[in-house]
Order: sequence, then structure tokens, then C-alpha cells
Amino acid sequence: MSTILDKLASLGLTLPAVPAPVAAYVNCVRTGNLLFLSGGLPIDGDRKVIGKVPTDVSIEEAQEGARIIVLNRLAIIQEEIGSLDKVKRIVALNGFVSSEPDFYGHPQVVNGASELLVEIFGDKGKHSRTALGVAALPLNVAVEINLIVEVED
Repeated sequence: MSTILDKLASLGLTLPAVPAPVAAYVNCVRTGNLLFLSGGLPIDGDRKVIGKVPTDVSIEEAQEGARIIVLNRLAIIQEEIGSLDKVKRIVALNGFVSSEPDFYGHPQVVNGASELLVEIFGDKGKHSRTALGVAALPLNVAVEINLIVEVED
């Protein structure tokens, strides 16, 4: 039987190191069978997606940033519950895009994260979602995403 890590490998993806929180919060809080993951930033080592969409960062670059965040969040889930195979469902995704006031393509940017979750988890990856534009984000990143995930007992 193939695992979620096998699926990631087949997509040419690997989980990064679990990112350390950059302020006064924790990466994840579990209550019952739900994990509430803090907002993740598009930073993986030297790879950073910085600036406003679409003037500093293209939609495609911001989508890649959203995918980086998903992999960071998955690393946190794995650390929290031991295996991504225990994910029952991605319940909700909230995406925030640092953008110019006249940019309205926030859903396209956040699709980078949503589509990757479905690619990895199939139907379990389908989720409710919010995609918002904001004036600025921490560390001047282009996108921030948090998740709510249902896991097995």
C-alpha cells in the first residue's frame, strides 16, 4: 500500500524541516481529532517568496509560495501525529495574499495550495476555503496560509 510520503516522492516533493515559529505562538494545537495549524510563510531555506502580488511577485510565483507553505504545514502535521497517513481530511484552508489594492486574483494564488492538497490526498484533500487580499504580511511575504485538519484517533 502506498503512503502519503510515497505520493510526495512520486510528485518529486519532500518535506522540509519543521519551521520554527517566528513570534509568540506554536505551530499546531490539537483539540480532539482536529489540528489547528498556525499560518505558514513561503520560506524554505534560501527560497523565499517576498513582496506584493502582482507587482513584485507574479501569480505563478505566489502559487509556488503557497505550495511551499503546504509542504511546511505537512511537515508540522507529520511531527505532531507521526504519519501523514493518519490525516482523515483537510477541513479548511485560509489563504492571505499580500497584494496591490486593485488585484483580485487571490483565489488563483491560493489555488496553488488547494490543488496540491488534492493532488496529495485525493478526496481527503478537498476543503472549505477563504482567500483574502491583505495590505501586508509578516516578513513581507507574498502569501500566508493556515489549515484545519482532521486526524485519526
